[in-house]
Amino acid sequence: MPAIVGPVKINSVGGGVVNFGDTFYASPKSTDKTASGSGSFNTGDFINTNSGVSSTNPVDPDLFDQLISGNT
Repeated sequence: MPAIVGPVKINSVGGGVVNFGDTFYASPKSTDKTASGSGSFNTGDFINTNSGVSSTNPVDPDLFDQLISGNT
């Protein structure tokens, strides 16, 4: 059954996905991968992170995690 969506006003978009109405198939248009150690994305004033011994392994044995080829 089709969905009826009324007037929509979007002032700004900073990222993310918005679906209106019926969605049969949603596929990603871009992908990204980040390898970082513990406490690396902390933001703010006077950050004190005690993580002891930390190790991050950025090696990924599979070449593709999520294919986006063919998505338009």
